[in-house]
Amino acid sequence: MKKIKTILLLSSLLLISSLFLSNIRCQIQSENLVIDKDSISIELLNELNKDFSLWYPLSIDTVYGGFFSDIDYKWKLDGTQNKMIVSQARHVWSASNASIFYLHDDELLKIAEHGFQFLKNFMWDKKYGGFYELVDRMGKPVKDSGKVIKTAYGNSFAIYGLAKYYEASGDTTAFNLAKQTFYWLENHSYDSKYGGYLQYISREGEPFKKGYNKTPPKDQNSSIHLLECFTELYKVWKNELLKERLSSMLLLIRDKITTEKGCLNLFFTQDWVPISYRDSSEQTRKQNYYFDHVSFGHDVETAYLMLEASEVLGFKHDSVTLMKAKKMVDHVAKNGWDDEHGGIFDGGYYLDDEEQPVIVKDTKEWWAQVEAMNSFLLMSKLFPDGTTNYYNMFCRQWSYIKKYLIDNIYGGWYWGGEDKAPKVKYFPKGTIWKVDYHTSRALVNCLKRLNE
Repeated sequence: MKKIKTILLLSSLLLISSLFLSNIRCQIQSENLVIDKDSISIELLNELNKDFSLWYPLSIDTVYGGFFSDIDYKWKLDGTQNKMIVSQARHVWSASNASIFYLHDDELLKIAEHGFQFLKNFMWDKKYGGFYELVDRMGKPVKDSGKVIKTAYGNSFAIYGLAKYYEASGDTTAFNLAKQTFYWLENHSYDSKYGGYLQYISREGEPFKKGYNKTPPKDQNSSIHLLECFTELYKVWKNELLKERLSSMLLLIRDKITTEKGCLNLFFTQDWVPISYRDSSEQTRKQNYYFDHVSFGHDVETAYLMLEASEVLGFKHDSVTLMKAKKMVDHVAKNGWDDEHGGIFDGGYYLDDEEQPVIVKDTKEWWAQVEAMNSFLLMSKLFPDGTTNYYNMFCRQWSYIKKYLIDNIYGGWYWGGEDKAPKVKYFPKGTIWKVDYHTSRALVNCLKRLNE
C-alpha cells in the first residue's frame, strides 16, 4: 500500500499547487468559518486521503475474499464479519471511483478487482441468479427468518459497483454481470402493472407483493438507489430498455414519491399508496416512525441523484427536475437545519396541517451530513445568486463535520454527530451498513466542483 500513499501524497501536492495558482476566493463573510475555496479543497483532499488509508488494506479479507465488515472505534477488526451485498458492492464502487479520481491508480483498482471477484464468485446466486443479501465471511448465504432473501436495494448496489468497476478497468466480465443483474431485476422485481420495483424477492426469484416481515413492498430508499445504479450503468451502456427504466424511475421519484412540500414519502403499497400514520395516535406514530417521517438526509441525497440522472439522460433543459431538487434542498435548509450547532437533523414529522415539521429525531448520522454538504455545494453552483446562500450552507456543514463527526484521535467518521450523541465515539467505525461510500463520493464530488 506504499504506492497508494505515495500517489495520494503527490496528488495532494499537485492539487494544492493548482489551487493556489488559481487564486479563487469566496467573497462571503461569515464569522468563524473557513470559506476560502482553496483552503477547503485542501482540507477535503486531506480527509479523503486519510479515509482511504484507514479503510485499505485493513478491510481487505485476503483469506476468504471481499471486505471485512466489523471494525471497532479504534480501527481494529472485531465481530462476526458477515458480508452484505450493499457494503461489499459499495467498496467496489468507492475504490473504482477513487482509482479514476486519482488518475487511474493501479493499487486502488486492484482493491476494486478484489471485491469484484467476491461478488462474482460468492454473492451471485449461480443457481437462480441475483445477488444474495447477506453471506457469512466465507461466502455462505445467511438466512433471514429461515429464508434466503434477495432485495432490489442490494442488487441495485451490485449494479452500481460493477458498472463503476467496468468504467475504471474495462473488465467486460464485470460489465456483463452488471447487465445480467439488470435483466434479473427486470424479470423478478420490476412491477409491470404499477411501475417501479418490489423490494423483497425470494431466493428463487418470487417477489413479495405484500411486503416482507411487516415491511411494505415498495419504498423510497430502494427506488432512489435503483435510480442511482441505472444512472451509473447508463453511462457505460446506452441500452434503450435501461434508458426507459431510468427515465421512469426519475419521474416516479420526482412526481410521486416526492411530496409537494419537498420531502419524500418513505414506504408504499404495491400500487404506490403512501404508508401514513399521521391520523393515528401519538403512540402509534412513534411505534411506526421508521415507516413514516421526514428523512432530511434522504431528501438532500435524492435531490443530487435526480439531477445526476437527468444529466446522464441528456435532459439539458429539465427545469422541472431542477426546481424540484432545489425545493427539496430548500426544505431541508429551512426545516432540518440545526441553527445552534450546525448539521441537519435525522428526522421530522408533519402534524395536522402544520406548515413546518417538528423535529422528532435530533441525531445526525454521518451519511446524511455528508450528503447535505454535497447537495449544498451543488446548489451553490446551480443557483449562485439565489435567495439562499448555498455556499455558506456548504461551509457551515463542513465546519460541523470537522467539529463533531471526524474522529481526531483514531481517524475516520463517527456514526453520528457528537453534539447530540456523545457516545458515538465508541461506536464501530465499520459495519455492514457503514463503509466509505457516502464519505468518499461526497468528498470527490465537492473537490471536483470547487475546482471546475
